[in-house]
Amino acid sequence: MTPDMVIHLAEQSIYTIMIISAPMLLIALAVGLLVSVFQAMTQIQEQTLAFIPKILAVFISIVVFGPWMLTILLDYTRDLFQNLPNLIG
Repeated sequence: MTPDMVIHLAEQSIYTIMIISAPMLLIALAVGLLVSVFQAMTQIQEQTLAFIPKILAVFISIVVFGPWMLTILLDYTRDLFQNLPNLIG
C-alpha cells in the first residue's frame, strides 16, 4: 500500500463522515440558534430549554435522513471491500 493510497482512503472516509453527519449537525445548529434567540427575547435562562429541543431535532433528523445516510455508508463500505485486494496487494 503506497502513501497515496492511504491518503486517498483517509480522504474518502473523512468525506463520508462529513456527508453523513451534515444533516444532523445543521439541524441541531438551526434549532440551537432559534432556541437561543427565543431565550434572549424572553430572558429565560433554563438549560433544559436549550438541550431538549436539540435532542428531539437530531432524533427526528435521524429518522428522516436515516435511510439516505445508510445508503451512503453502505456504498462506501461496498467500495472499500471491493477495493480491498488492490489495497493489500
